[in-house]
Amino acid sequence: MHGIKATDAGRSIDWGKTSADYAQHRPGPPESFCARLAALGVGLPGQRILDLGTGTGLLARRFAQAGCRVAASDVSAGQIGAARALAAEQGLEIDFRVAAAEESVFATASFDAITANQCWLYFDVERVAPEIKRLLAPGGVLVTSHFSWLPRLDPIAAASEALVLRFNPDWGGADWAGTIPPLPKWAEGRARLRAMFWYDELIAFTREAWRGRIRACRGIGATLSDAQVAAFDAEHDALLARIAGETFTVLHRIDAHVFDFNED
Repeated sequence: MHGIKATDAGRSIDWGKTSADYAQHRPGPPESFCARLAALGVGLPGQRILDLGTGTGLLARRFAQAGCRVAASDVSAGQIGAARALAAEQGLEIDFRVAAAEESVFATASFDAITANQCWLYFDVERVAPEIKRLLAPGGVLVTSHFSWLPRLDPIAAASEALVLRFNPDWGGADWAGTIPPLPKWAEGRARLRAMFWYDELIAFTREAWRGRIRACRGIGATLSDAQVAAFDAEHDALLARIAGETFTVLHRIDAHVFDFNED
């Protein structure tokens, strides 16, 4: 997210530990997001798209369903394993690779668009920017995007965050202000902004799904021990029973920036 640090006071972060919850409970950006991207010419049938930091392939699978020719990569073998399984269940053909964004295994000028959802903060910009420029075909674009709950506006998100901090005070993802910069600082002098958007949307969850979504976050499933995760989840379940119904919504902010990389 904009303004969120990539590390939690030196704690080791292993997204592979979250793969089961990530695959089952972490939703991708809503259909409204894909519609906005399509209106900007991203995600159209036949396009060649690379999804960096794909996780369990949430965006990659959306693009494949839309008729795009999709490749996707992630540094976590566990996440890619889950992504492959989910794509197979849906009958989708996606070229998944275990690889860092900075060290792509794909050929030069292979893609019409490269996407990075909720993961750009983890990349080494000095190394990934020239790699993206290499991978994009003429006229191709990079899309960085985020799909984030709003703790300052949503009481359930705020209460869940407070509990995460009790179990992991080092977690740096709490209390996001929701600010979306017109042009992120990393892009200055590196890429030209073609378009951007942001908007808010209420996302529906069951109590079980929200518990799984929070277990899958960096501050819990990716950093704590199994015993700590189980203890957190029990307290979170009790908390939600007090403050929420069996189904509820959580306010999210969705944003995207579309950049040109091959135009000097």
